Formats: sequence, structure tokens, C-alpha cells
Amino acid sequence: MPLDLSAIRSFENLEFLARQLVDGFITGLHQSPYHGFSVEFSEHRLYNPGESTRHIDWKVFARTDKLFVKRYEEETNLRCHILLDVSPSMYYPAPGYEKLKFSVLATAALTTLLNRQRDAVGLVTFADTIELQTPVRSTSTHRHTLLLALQQLLDRPPAPASGRQTDVAAVVHAIAQQIPKRSLVIVFSDMLGRDAASQEAALTALQHLKHQHHEVLLFHVLDRATEHDFAFDERPYIFEDLETGLEIKLQPNQVREQYRAAMMDFEQELALRCGQLKIDFVPVDVREPFDKVLYAYLVKRAKGK
Repeated sequence: MPLDLSAIRSFENLEFLARQLVDGFITGLHQSPYHGFSVEFSEHRLYNPGESTRHIDWKVFARTDKLFVKRYEEETNLRCHILLDVSPSMYYPAPGYEKLKFSVLATAALTTLLNRQRDAVGLVTFADTIELQTPVRSTSTHRHTLLLALQQLLDRPPAPASGRQTDVAAVVHAIAQQIPKRSLVIVFSDMLGRDAASQEAALTALQHLKHQHHEVLLFHVLDRATEHDFAFDERPYIFEDLETGLEIKLQPNQVREQYRAAMMDFEQELALRCGQLKIDFVPVDVREPFDKVLYAYLVKRAKGK
């Protein structure tokens, strides 16, 4: 039975919710055409034509009609760093803090999935500087610690606008210098910087990760109805910059056309540059289910093997 993601968003127990998300996702994979990703993915990999058939798992072949090779423990060990943007803009739209909530829940689900695969995961939260940075470990105790930290993010209210703005570039450069082994780096951010220069700096920082031979997966998190399409009712609004506190009063139809064009240009440029850098760019909408995030991770992990 498919998981009703919209209904379980109201649950307060993050650990329970993460398990539900992962279980529902895996069940959905079994019922979908994507049989290559199953509950065996932590122990198998797809067979590459030309290699020895000695380790093919014929039982899995009988169930899936696909050739999988038994993967030994040293092949399964992945190191993953999840970078979570917790700047004031991620608390939009109030009062649900949906961008942050979506990213926290997705991070919790990925952490649970990684733990099931016996892979190591660490968490970094940041705004203009790094707020939290954990070790990278694969134990259940460590997973529980990460989920507690994520739960605290859900429970804390947004900070008032103080002029502190997201600095993806500085954080990513710092992390790139610290990661000693080839890893997968997953970033959740709206990528809304101060200006074009800050956005260019963020892309340069992501390139730094690639230069260090890390794989990078960027989830561009938006409330697409309002932040991309500017779908507001036709009445006067006071729009506030959550990071600077700057306010402006206007009616949506005064700027909608120009706003949509600017956002489209911004996202297209971001996708283009990520493609050039061989960074997986995945736009996600906070109003949609989490399956897109989990599936993008599995695809990225499979490519890395």
C-alpha cells in the first residue's frame, strides 16, 4: 500500500517518520519498473558485461530477471556528508517553515537509508557559517544522534532577520578542505544568495568539491508555487526579506512577469553550470513527496560504484 506522505508530515517523531518514508519508498520500488533498486541494493550491484560470472546471484536473477553481482563489505562502504542550509530564507513559507521542514525530513530519510546500507554519514548545518558539524559514522547510535539534531531544528523557531545571509561558498570551501577521503556530498539549499556574485562564488565552491574528487548532489529546494511561479492572490502584500528584514509593499501582478523571468533565468543558469561541472542538480518542490530525493540519491550512488 503506498505511503501517504502528505498525511505523515504532521507526525512529530522524526525517527518514526524517517523509517516510514524509507519503508514506503522501498515498497514503491518493488511495485515499480525500477527493479534494479530493491532491498538487496546494500548487498548487490548490477553485473557489468565482460566480468566474471562467478559472483552472480542467480536467486535475485530469478526474481528480477536482471543480473546482480554479490557485493562484498568493502564495496558497500560509502562516506556521505549532508550539508543542510538552515539560513532564515529556508524558514519560508511561515508558519510551516516548509523549505527547512522538507529538507530536514529528506535528510532524516537519507540518513536512515544510508544506515541500512551500512554506509557512513555526517551532517553539517550552516547559514553564513557552519553551525553544526558531526563526525562521519555508520553506527545506529550515530544515526540516532543525527536524528535528534534534526528534530531540534524542527522544534526551534526562526531567528529574526539580522542581516545574516546564506554563505554557501564559504561553508562548501571549508568542507572541501576537511574531507580526507573521496565522498558523496549532498547539499540541500534554496541557493538564494545576495546577488549574482555570491551565486557564482557558491558554484566555484561546488567545483572545489569536484576538484577534490568528491561526488556532489545538489537539491535545489523551493516552494515552487510562490517562489518560482509567484502564484499569489491579487491583493496588496508586504513582502519581507527574511534575512535582511527589508520590506516592500506591492500587488503581485505588478512584478509577476518580471519575477518569473528572473527566476527562470536563475534556475536555468544554475542547472547549466552544474551540468558543466558534472554536479547532479535536482530541483525539488516542498509540496511534493520525498521519493524524488531518495531516488536521485540511489541513482547517484549507483553511478559512483
